[in-house]
Amino acid sequence: MPVDIKKFTKHLRDNAALMPPGKGRCGEYVRKALQAGGANFNGSNPGTGKEYGPTLLRLGFHEIIVANPDTFNFMPGDIMVMEPYEKSTNNAGHVAGYDGRNWISDFIQNDYWAGPRYRKERPKNAVFRY
Repeated sequence: MPVDIKKFTKHLRDNAALMPPGKGRCGEYVRKALQAGGANFNGSNPGTGKEYGPTLLRLGFHEIIVANPDTFNFMPGDIMVMEPYEKSTNNAGHVAGYDGRNWISDFIQNDYWAGPRYRKERPKNAVFRY
């Protein structure tokens, strides 16, 4: 079933906290937004943000090359998947979707990087486009 990007991004924005920090539930919020857009996870939800890559590929997304996320022109519906920063307490990494204005997970982010530690360390990350 195709993913309706407008429904996905609307659900993200409508359900996210307006400012950081998040609730540590980025994967849940992105999953629910994808489901609102029509995605079917077939009972196989990624356990953490960093585990979303294979699921996104299965849903019809493809990885794109982003040399510098600070200057790249993202499109609505793009989804970033990020490894955890060094010494992360939960080792979950992060996942967020772009709605055309902001990166959003369980909160509306200030930029691509989910917080100060991610911004400072810039761990391995990937972007997926539908």
